[in-house]
Amino acid sequence: MNEKLKKINDLLVEIYEDVIHIEEDAIKKGAFSDLSITEIHTIEAVGLYGSKTMSEIASALDITMGTLTIAVDKLIRKGYMERSRSASDRRIVNVSLTRRGKLAYRIHEKFHMDMVKAIMTDFTPEEEEVLLTALDKLNKHLKDIYLNQK
Repeated sequence: MNEKLKKINDLLVEIYEDVIHIEEDAIKKGAFSDLSITEIHTIEAVGLYGSKTMSEIASALDITMGTLTIAVDKLIRKGYMERSRSASDRRIVNVSLTRRGKLAYRIHEKFHMDMVKAIMTDFTPEEEEVLLTALDKLNKHLKDIYLNQK
């Protein structure tokens, strides 16, 4: 394998693992230590405003309804989410965040912004633009690969 490609691969894997470890550590040490990364991502998928259907959330997270039901049940027990039925169609289940869930969402969002700000302090404005362009291309290519696998 080309050495440059191997180095890029190694860095992508290492960056991914580092972000996950930093995120896990921040959750364990934070005010919401009762949450897992998966639960935080479920909270993010619901969003701050209004409610979403279980189908919308499962689709956004690319998980089954059964897996989502288990996760939502846990988050309801922990006080982060609430479930309600649609007034127009009782078969539709809506999920929304409680005040505690919204606070967890905002704190996690702030964690990410603080992490990015800390990373970017070492970059010049030109390097920021190059990084942004490269990450945008990377993101597009990864989405294309993922969508072509489905």
